[in-house]
Amino acid sequence: MGRTFRVFLLAGLCLLSAVTLAICQMDQKVKDDLYGQIELFSYALTTIQSEYVDEKTPKDLIYGSLKGMLASLDPHSQFLDPDDYKELKTETQGKFGGLGIEISIRDGLLTIVTPLEDTPAWRAGLKPGDRIVKIEGQLTKELSLNDAVKKLRGEPGTKVTITILREDEFKIHEFTITREIIQIQDVKDTMILENNIGYVRLTEFREESHAELVKALTNLKELGADSLVFDLRNNPGGLLNVAIKITEEFLPAGQTIVSTKGRHASQDVISKSTNTDHVVEWPMVILLNEGSASGSEILAGALKDDKRAVIVGTKSFGKGSVQSVIPLPDGSGLRLTTSKYFTPSGVSIHGTGIQPDVEVKRVIPKKDESEEKKKTRMDDIFGDVELHDAENPEEFKETKKEDDARTKLLDDNQVQAAISVIKGIKVYQQFDMTKSR
Repeated sequence: MGRTFRVFLLAGLCLLSAVTLAICQMDQKVKDDLYGQIELFSYALTTIQSEYVDEKTPKDLIYGSLKGMLASLDPHSQFLDPDDYKELKTETQGKFGGLGIEISIRDGLLTIVTPLEDTPAWRAGLKPGDRIVKIEGQLTKELSLNDAVKKLRGEPGTKVTITILREDEFKIHEFTITREIIQIQDVKDTMILENNIGYVRLTEFREESHAELVKALTNLKELGADSLVFDLRNNPGGLLNVAIKITEEFLPAGQTIVSTKGRHASQDVISKSTNTDHVVEWPMVILLNEGSASGSEILAGALKDDKRAVIVGTKSFGKGSVQSVIPLPDGSGLRLTTSKYFTPSGVSIHGTGIQPDVEVKRVIPKKDESEEKKKTRMDDIFGDVELHDAENPEEFKETKKEDDARTKLLDDNQVQAAISVIKGIKVYQQFDMTKSR
């Protein structure tokens, strides 16, 4: 039994971690060392199976070993059991259960990258950069990213209590949040702000994001847009190939978007735009903040380096590593950091973020609570009257919703800064055209 199990472990480990391929590329000394370490690992596992107080199946031991192995590499690498792997695929398709936060491990602490808009976490008031120190009273110091995600998710309608440290205030806050099915709407608030300045917000880079954005840009063109505020604030990233496809919409063929560098020459890839027929050439501002990460930083870094857009807002999160999801034969998978990405100028943003060209911190105006309640009540009353009088109630509702969203955006000081930058670009272009005549 012991010998059979040892052979099984050796074969399984070679298969699951692609050791066979790696060994072929190593010199003899490294090969001998690797074989020796695998034998030691195999011996430890057989000893655990035969001597541990409770009986453990080979699958329990292998899965536990892989989880520990991947967790020891970096905060973003994970072993995904079949359930986790299915859940990850569900996430990239835009629908999953939970609180609606993107989390990472930064400086050894479980950190909120961003709360997704219109989710329980957003409504509760969680913010980018909040450190999650407890989940249901349990300290998160020893939790892997995967384990933390499992604890935060659960059946819709159930509650979870998390304790966060907000470092800029140096205060501890406790939130009890009810879980919901999270349905991500990738593209939001497509509209003209003023003076033919279009606005669109992208919340994530998912499978349908590119197609949705193309529709939004086409709609803006039909509405008469001649410039664009592209809002990537609190966009935590997503699929690398989608981020590249979206960036192509703004760069002509041949322009560099991003380069990735890994351990092997095959992982060193320079991605360039292949777009030849529908490049958007409008003057453009990208809005970033501390909740913008990964795919957002690829897009913003490319358009900044290629002098295609002006970046306005605050420094982004700084997640510059690329994870590949590798399926395994039993339905499990590896989420493995395989390379790091670099902007067209060759700068790695991992841990540092994208610096805006125009730094503008978000200022939320304080409003008198009684006046705000009074205004809300008046809006409700007169809104009901107008809805009753409208010939087409559904169309009236949509128009009012868009007007409210526009008013809210025009009260946003970062959006106002973006509008001012675009107006400046337009004036300069007119001046330049006059001068060239």
